[in-house]
Amino acid sequence: MASRSPSLTVSSSSSTSTSTSLSRLQTIANHMSPASITNFPAEAVPQAPEDPLFGLMRAYKADQSPDKVDLGIGAYRDDNAKPWVLPVVKKADEILRNDPEANHEYLPIAGLASLTGKAAELLLGSGAPAIAEKRVASVQTISGTGAVHLGALFLARFYKVNGANRTLYLSNPTWANHHQIFTNVGIQIEQYPYFDKKTKGLDFEGMKASLANAPDHSIILLHACAHNPTGVDPTPEQWREIAELMKTKKHFPFFDTAYQGFASGDLDRDAGAIRYFVEQGFELVIAQSFAKNFGLYGERAGCFHFVAPPAPDAAEVTTRVASQLAILQRSEISNPPIYGARIASIVLNDKDLFAEWQENLRTMSGRIITMRQALRSKLEELGTPGQWNHITDQIGMFSFTGLSEAQVQKIRSDFHIYMTKNGRISMAGLNTRNVEYVAKAIDRVVRDLP
Repeated sequence: MASRSPSLTVSSSSSTSTSTSLSRLQTIANHMSPASITNFPAEAVPQAPEDPLFGLMRAYKADQSPDKVDLGIGAYRDDNAKPWVLPVVKKADEILRNDPEANHEYLPIAGLASLTGKAAELLLGSGAPAIAEKRVASVQTISGTGAVHLGALFLARFYKVNGANRTLYLSNPTWANHHQIFTNVGIQIEQYPYFDKKTKGLDFEGMKASLANAPDHSIILLHACAHNPTGVDPTPEQWREIAELMKTKKHFPFFDTAYQGFASGDLDRDAGAIRYFVEQGFELVIAQSFAKNFGLYGERAGCFHFVAPPAPDAAEVTTRVASQLAILQRSEISNPPIYGARIASIVLNDKDLFAEWQENLRTMSGRIITMRQALRSKLEELGTPGQWNHITDQIGMFSFTGLSEAQVQKIRSDFHIYMTKNGRISMAGLNTRNVEYVAKAIDRVVRDLP
């Protein structure tokens, strides 16, 4: 028998040695090429959750159903579910494009004076004593978000009582971004009751009790009109009670107004709360947006206003505040954007265009009111369980329907209707072709998941 060749035989000891050598080589390679060299590992910079509203928008766009309805969008849509460029904005744009003096130079740090001055008049009234007495400091901002942020930064830096910062109170619920803006600058926030789930209206007693119990000199953020997200506003009588209570407690008002003229169609009515507080002698600040009422969403046009109380040194106080706002603005954005500011300024400074803008506002607010009436009417025709008067009692772009999170999920999965999980809908997403479909879907999910 022929002998077996030793070269074809591999001993177990040789195999073990080879395996050990490979393992050592891998260890050396790992040391030479570390898995990550970042200074921002996951434990230091965790993955942030997607913004819920933008996530909702993404899901809606990906939905292939021909029946899908977007009730989450926070922008006006016409009866064809299309964005609407206001006719008066088109005219202003034409004027701007044909202006031989127009250029793309920097604006001053405080912005376009022809806008900020008229913006203050829009809020306070053209004959307001506060303006005549030079008690108003105005700065152009990156829309309403930038105005809220500038106000938050200013208060965090300068509003102190006995050397200590004060807590800011937000309505429960409020615009989600309020929480992030104020906490990002280090202001402590609390909430005051606002929405009554039983009546789907204002929890006025709860609100008053919370403001009464808040420490003196607290900052109270108030939605001037068309409360976002509930669509529930205090009545004029309730605003007077709120003002009296806040005056007693020496609270500091911070008004956020994004829907003047868009809510009711009446610019003066929608500014009523702000004007009353100013008339009562409050020192306060206002964040103002032109996104909704001019349809200048992407142009980011807005203003921030400080109003000093009537006093011999009011003008001097206002000048000092304006100087500090300019420094904060310089470090944040340096100079505000010019295009949207010019469009709004052209309209606000021209009598005929201003009148046409008011008509455009009535068109938008009127369509929203009509959709509220249509939705309520169809729900009541269907005999949908529950009371639906809150749909028309509420005002502005948004409505808290009262649908539960489970019902919201079902209406999305079964009917391809998109809204935020708390049941808030944008009335601008309704039109004459889909309102009956939406009403029937609400009726179905309310019956299936009471």
